[in-house]
Amino acid sequence: MRVSVEVVGESEGDVEVDDDGTYADVVRAVGYSPHEVSVLVDGRPVPEDQPVEASSVRILRLIKGGAA
Repeated sequence: MRVSVEVVGESEGDVEVDDDGTYADVVRAVGYSPHEVSVLVDGRPVPEDQPVEASSVRILRLIKGGAA
């Protein structure tokens, strides 16, 4: 299944996940850990262990590094 992904404020693209893939699989496909982001579908957060049912998601990073 192809999913369109927007990492808010960073990048956009498409990823391929298995038909039984979860939103955590989408997050990993763009190089993040499910523990550092929230996945939004239609503006609402979805559980990372939920099967992917949307063709488009937004990923919001919760943790960002800063300058010291």
